[in-house]
Amino acid sequence: MWKNMGLTGKIMVAMALGIILGLFINYSGLNAEGSFVNTYITNGFLAIIGKLFVNSLKMLVVPLVLISLICGVCGIGDIRLLGRIGTKTFMIYMMTTALAIATAIGLGILFGIGKGMNVETKAEFEAASAPPLLDVFSNIIPSNPISAMANGDMLSIIFFAILIGVSILMVGKPAKGLVKSLELINEVILKMVTIIMNLAPYGVFALLTKAMAELGLDLIWSLLGYVAVLIGSLAFHFFITMMIVLKVASGLSIKTFLAKMREVQIFAFSTSSSNATIPITLRTVTKRMGVNNSVASFTVPFGATINMDGTAIMQGTATIFIANIYGIDLGVTEYLTVILMSVLASVGTAGVPGVGLIMLSMVFAQVGLPIEGIGLILGVDRILDMLRTAVNVGGDAAVTAIVAKSEGKMDVAIYNDPNAGAKDVFDGHIDEDNEREFSEVFSDGIMGSEYDDVDRRS
Repeated sequence: MWKNMGLTGKIMVAMALGIILGLFINYSGLNAEGSFVNTYITNGFLAIIGKLFVNSLKMLVVPLVLISLICGVCGIGDIRLLGRIGTKTFMIYMMTTALAIATAIGLGILFGIGKGMNVETKAEFEAASAPPLLDVFSNIIPSNPISAMANGDMLSIIFFAILIGVSILMVGKPAKGLVKSLELINEVILKMVTIIMNLAPYGVFALLTKAMAELGLDLIWSLLGYVAVLIGSLAFHFFITMMIVLKVASGLSIKTFLAKMREVQIFAFSTSSSNATIPITLRTVTKRMGVNNSVASFTVPFGATINMDGTAIMQGTATIFIANIYGIDLGVTEYLTVILMSVLASVGTAGVPGVGLIMLSMVFAQVGLPIEGIGLILGVDRILDMLRTAVNVGGDAAVTAIVAKSEGKMDVAIYNDPNAGAKDVFDGHIDEDNEREFSEVFSDGIMGSEYDDVDRRS
């Protein structure tokens, strides 16, 4: 039965078993200071398993960010696409991502999720004093990129990777072999991520059992607060923030947009895969919303590459939650660092489940939060991923509509017609035409990317 269960199911089972066992240890008194269970089980075997899982996540951060970000920039395919439409699209995607994580941080602070809880091991994870904001920005450009990679200076690594990617695009065809090699390396790293994520249920079980044994029911109530704030942030960002941006920037009807996106978001929610939804998104924005294919063929795949509002919201909410649990005070500098890193990292988020958690470990390390805290939220993350995917896909379509309207590349009559293209959109499966259209557009707009069944922004 365990072998036939998917990763999400395994993580859910591991989470449930970890909670049950941890609560039993906590309320039975077996975890008393100096006891056999406390010494050899909770802070022994379980601590080792949890530490190994956390170390495996940390191990992949630098190579994953460096290679996937270079490939992501190369995926633009043509330096000319970084002209007016490309720049406009990029800036809007970055702006909405920054708004998304700012919303999550604001709501997290407002509701104080995790506040009042203190783990017994807090002393091991005290954050270092925050550097001045001027140093944070001045150090974005590394004087020694090799040293930056060795020290895990992520902002420096991100800048260096983007610079390499842009330079490769400028070289053009002679660099085609290099791009292919980087893509192969990227595939190898993604396979490593897959291997490690297959071990996630065991890491979740160990981390949650240990946490529950130490904290009891307080952790469960705090997780409910985390989930509620995260869902609320996702809903607020899409239905309030994004719809205001759509209305102000384009003047298009919000009601019409939501109605025409319903099927696409249902598909995205059910599959938890924005990559698989690209053919449906493309047909919806072109056939139902009247966007010219010259714009949609760039903005939709480009959005699948760099637009990660949902994951940014998760990172913001998780940052507040873990900081409050461990009693670590974050200042303005740390919050700005989290926002900046989430926005920049969105360009290179890779296409396998669990990479969002590795990106989260990168953010935690940068602001001095304990990476072990990821184990507390991993059990509910895969469920929330479905909602994040729906928000991501909706954001891709909204930005596409905004850019097309501003460039005069939209037939407004088609957009306002509730029945326009209704028979040309998703009918319950991806047919050969859908997949062919996706392959042609994606190969033209995003060089070297492949169609797969996982969410690039999981």
